[in-house]
Amino acid sequence: MTKKSLTVGAGWSTVAIGVLHTAVFLPHPYWGEWLTGGLRSGESGDASLSVFWALPGSFVVPLVLFGLLLVRLGRRGERAPGYAGWTLAGWAATCVLLIGPSGFLLGFVPAGLLIAEDLRARRRGAGRGVTGREEDARPSEQTTSTSRSA
Repeated sequence: MTKKSLTVGAGWSTVAIGVLHTAVFLPHPYWGEWLTGGLRSGESGDASLSVFWALPGSFVVPLVLFGLLLVRLGRRGERAPGYAGWTLAGWAATCVLLIGPSGFLLGFVPAGLLIAEDLRARRRGAGRGVTGREEDARPSEQTTSTSRSA
């Protein structure tokens, strides 16, 4: 089993983006309002709602979970499907086009690593399996011996 270092790097960079996003938006005065039910009662202002959707209601938790999943896949010698990197890149590009240069530019780092890992595997001929395991690309001993005797 060969560790997929680009997938692991993509995973840790995705986790770092989530943590940085949380660190930027964490210090604000709205926590008390949220915890006392201001969002449910409709008493929250526009600024409070905006910050809510930028922090606890945002993409941070799924992003960190996705990053940790990528780390696990990479450490097991697997890679994410090719569409994962392309989708992440498309999402980041769309967000940058809509709001301009922002933290979404960081999304191109893990996207590029995932795309590079996929292209590397395809060049090596390991792009056949969804899992991206090296074993998926090599015929097993049993398959080889069966085809010789036929």
